[in-house]
Amino acid sequence: MTTLKNVEIKGFRSIKEMELELRPLNVLIGANGAGKSNLIAFFKLVNELMAVRLQQHIGATGRATGNLHFGPRVTPQLEARMVFEVENGTDTYHMRLFHAAGDSLIFAEETVAFHQEGYPSPKTVELGVGHLETKIGELAERGEPTARTLRALLNRCRVYHFHDTSPTSRVRQFGYMGDNRWLKPDAGNLAAMLYALKSGSETDYRRIVTTIGQVAPFFDDFDLEPADSRDIILNWRHRESDLVFGPHQLSDGTLRAVCLITLLLQPAEKLPTLIVVDEPELGLDPCAVDVIASLFRSVSQHTQVLVSTQSSAFVDSFEPDDIVVVQRNKEATEFERRRAEALDSWVEEYAHGEIWAKNAVGEETD
Repeated sequence: MTTLKNVEIKGFRSIKEMELELRPLNVLIGANGAGKSNLIAFFKLVNELMAVRLQQHIGATGRATGNLHFGPRVTPQLEARMVFEVENGTDTYHMRLFHAAGDSLIFAEETVAFHQEGYPSPKTVELGVGHLETKIGELAERGEPTARTLRALLNRCRVYHFHDTSPTSRVRQFGYMGDNRWLKPDAGNLAAMLYALKSGSETDYRRIVTTIGQVAPFFDDFDLEPADSRDIILNWRHRESDLVFGPHQLSDGTLRAVCLITLLLQPAEKLPTLIVVDEPELGLDPCAVDVIASLFRSVSQHTQVLVSTQSSAFVDSFEPDDIVVVQRNKEATEFERRRAEALDSWVEEYAHGEIWAKNAVGEETD
């Protein structure tokens, strides 16, 4: 399995400098304001970078001042390195963005590198200086193999955010039936995805429906009939009724659970390289939290997972090795993966969530 082995970030929001080795399952825990969501935000920036919308994203998130650690006077540049472990070595993407006129960020450096096993040094390709958007796509289109591999990998590090379940959210509206290649970050194409699964992968579809029934016992099945040759909406059926219900008749929590279950139970070939979710437990009842946590554990056997949480019930479901403690000192966010033995004495007496409630996770034990 190709994995994101290591990520280094310097100068991004509350992250002054960090290096984190990623495992199959990574659960960030920390108090409000610790900065765990800023690591999630970095991966969102990567998503926008690969979609050639970096400048638009920077403008929408406070310009350079809002994205540089304490602003450009303190931190004039943002730097990141992502190392992927591939079949015969490692592929590395490195970028350095510099503060420029108009409170913008431009590329001061962008490189891709492949380090083949058994060779003393990597083959590095420089993509230039002064450009506004990534050039990795251009290089990949010219056939450069490392750029092609990294473009595919970076495109498949996806951030999902299912918090918007308002009446006007995309997941509650009609959508294009053919939009079913991969689940969108806001699940706006959920109905189309489920329809495609029902038509082409009945086993996976049934597993999703059965799991939804565990968190919503009233739920029987979806009723996914296209309104015309083009549009489809998330209709469903109740166990005790022959009526067809619409997405507006699902509670916010149930709809979020449906989105998460579909994401985590989709066929393995559709899974991203890295699934990133910020606080997936929001709005879920305890039963749903347990189910979703178990699905994260299961899917981490097939792809990498990075989630953040404050929920003690959610944290209870994971092993100490899965946990990354996020703390904020006076000036910056710190990420630390604790040794399992450092938590052993606490785990014997308390569940992980109780440790966190007692403010003990972030402290060394004797």
